[in-house]
Amino acid sequence: MNDNKMIVNPPNNRLIGAPPKIGIRPTIDGRRRGVRESLEETTMNLAKNVADSLSSNLRHANGLPVECVIADSCIGGVTEASQTANKFAHEGVGLSITVTPAWCYGSETMDMDPLIPKAVWGFNGSNRPGAVYLAAVMAAHAQKGLPAFSIYGRDVQDLGDTSIPEDVQEKLLRFSRAGLAVATMRGQSYLAMGGVSMGIAGSIVDQPFFEQYLGMRVETIDMTEFTRRINENIFDPQEYELALAWTKANCPEGKDYNGPEHKRTRSQQDSDWEMSVKMALIARDLMNGNFQLAKIGYEEESMGHNAIAGGFQGQRQWTDHFPNGDFMEAILTSSFDWNGVRQPYIIATENDALNGVSMLFGHLLTGSAQIFADVRTYWSPTAVKRVTGYDLDGRARDGILHLINSGPAALDGTGQQEIDGKPVMKPWWEITPAEAKRCLEATTWHAGMTEYFRGGGWSSQFRTRGGMPMTMCRINLIKGLGPALQIAEGYSVDLPDDVHNILNERTDPTWPTTWFVPNTTGNGPFRDVYSVMSNWGSNHGAISYGHIGADLISLASLLRIPVYMHNVAAENIFRPHTWAAFGAMEPMGADFRACANFGPLYG
Repeated sequence: MNDNKMIVNPPNNRLIGAPPKIGIRPTIDGRRRGVRESLEETTMNLAKNVADSLSSNLRHANGLPVECVIADSCIGGVTEASQTANKFAHEGVGLSITVTPAWCYGSETMDMDPLIPKAVWGFNGSNRPGAVYLAAVMAAHAQKGLPAFSIYGRDVQDLGDTSIPEDVQEKLLRFSRAGLAVATMRGQSYLAMGGVSMGIAGSIVDQPFFEQYLGMRVETIDMTEFTRRINENIFDPQEYELALAWTKANCPEGKDYNGPEHKRTRSQQDSDWEMSVKMALIARDLMNGNFQLAKIGYEEESMGHNAIAGGFQGQRQWTDHFPNGDFMEAILTSSFDWNGVRQPYIIATENDALNGVSMLFGHLLTGSAQIFADVRTYWSPTAVKRVTGYDLDGRARDGILHLINSGPAALDGTGQQEIDGKPVMKPWWEITPAEAKRCLEATTWHAGMTEYFRGGGWSSQFRTRGGMPMTMCRINLIKGLGPALQIAEGYSVDLPDDVHNILNERTDPTWPTTWFVPNTTGNGPFRDVYSVMSNWGSNHGAISYGHIGADLISLASLLRIPVYMHNVAAENIFRPHTWAAFGAMEPMGADFRACANFGPLYG
């Protein structure tokens, strides 16, 4: 593949409906004859500055810029609050931020929509009591059961100063990223392609969870729909030829690890490539449709399921007979394919919908591809020394987690994208064709191990470059509790080639590997690396580039999902103001009590 043959596609929205907007609500003291008039310009300018700042610093996960909608006038009472709510409803506002430098009438000016995430910035100024309004309206939000985020600058500003302090900006952005994720999921679909894989609980797709907590619906199809579409050629034939040629040119085959009695013939392997490419096209079309199908007589199939995420069961009913879904999942979850650089798809291996949602959270917050992995093995320093003779050092000195997937991971996970020479996983719209090429060149494709995959197929193999800050998360469903989230921030690490090979080949070497070290604290589930592994709630985890744990915590609180395990610094945690009332001296317990009290956002 030459660099000039791959393009970076412009951002576009492949889901039904426009992306959500941020509503900015400038509130004001309603008293006329001097008080309100003296504040009008300052208040509206504050709102405009917030809107400009958010629009300049945020993008949707699809790459489109985030739009802000400002109320037509300052809000001094219930009439203007209602006028603003009406405007926001027509404009597609999905979250609101109220800003003011002064006292306002709390319950008369507040945002009363129970489904819209809310924040209030009460200006820290001594001239007018914006902080007093902030405290009063937070009390109103708490009393009415409408949790809101409280934003209050650390340092006093002068009246008329409409600049946004750094600490305020950080909270505005954190709330907005989380709120946009909530609003983006609302009304979309999870597409379950198949059912339960090998008894994995996460692939027992719980529809009430999606409906009550995420505002999503679940669409389900049987995997025989793939068979039908393959047999009846229900895919774009021209794109298929393009995709197959691109795959042959850019997906180099590696060693076949199957023993002689398990090897598939060259003819079978070629057929596996063809079917794997068709599966990728079909899965994408099932999720979001393809208008080209209508042109060849398949209008119903051209519509898709409006899926923001999905999962493919695969094992075992499919993979005992047909090629595995590894290529399909790897290439779709990556930020590029035969059509160029484009937004990654969120597809969960083995239809683990809970890990799919965890991947979706990371993608909506960052715009980057996500790694789906088994949380496979804890390697202690003693065990590594015994098996390889090597002493772990640096970040790895206290042990490592082997994240390796019995399926694919996004090729972005190779770490071949860079900023200032350091490995990263970029938001997809920042990836260059040259970086996409390096990711492809760092990946080899190996004939599926037929002991696992009797129907053959092709599995991706790469090793994630060390030194990347990463966040692993996972939602689990617990009977009597509901959903709960766990988060582990840490770093990818490098091992010497010979050490990596020895450890990697003790399991299936045809799968991608990330050596991960969570940040430890000496306490609880983060006492050491072993404790993280011991307390992880499932066999899978979703891994995102960057330390995004604080954003995940804010997002979870909006959805009323408690976080039971994290290593995020306390000063970075940002939840709705009323959470403190449930136990300010015990924030984790308070999170559980608040989530239970308010219940799921849509339930």
